[in-house]
Amino acid sequence: MLRVFDGKTPELGANAWVDPAALVIGDVVLGAEASVWPMTVIRGDVNYIRIGARTNIQDGTIVHVAHAGGMNPEGYPTIVGEDVTIGHNAVIHACTIGDRCLVGMSATVMDGSVLDDEVIVGAGSMVPPGKHLRAGHLYIGNPAREKRPLSDDEKAFLRYSAGHYVELAARHRR
Repeated sequence: MLRVFDGKTPELGANAWVDPAALVIGDVVLGAEASVWPMTVIRGDVNYIRIGARTNIQDGTIVHVAHAGGMNPEGYPTIVGEDVTIGHNAVIHACTIGDRCLVGMSATVMDGSVLDDEVIVGAGSMVPPGKHLRAGHLYIGNPAREKRPLSDDEKAFLRYSAGHYVELAARHRR
């Protein structure tokens, strides 16, 4: 379901798909062939959200932003790159995620954090506010810590996962 907030309507790129049991509110732009799965909430009410092409936001995920205020004069939008997989029940809050990343199931990425391209955040991990995760690495734990460089197979999987969800969303859309 798409919902207007303060006169801002979510925008969907070509062939983007939002499951009828998901909720997308306000200043949100989904790139071409992006997908939003059941019970996900993407709430662009007090700042904006941009989600790149072929990115999938899986079941039960919460995507939100941080408002501008005394402690944070500009707030934080949420920006998610292209070909990203966000696993079930993740919390993506006021952060920036690069291209070809994977945020594992039930992981949390907090305010002002930045994930470079080709980063995997392991299931259940918590990326604390303001943390910078370097490209090409696996991060795990609470707080998330760099574990090791990604293998070539893991990097290839990041593209594969995004492509798989593009195909699956097309089947659901039909």
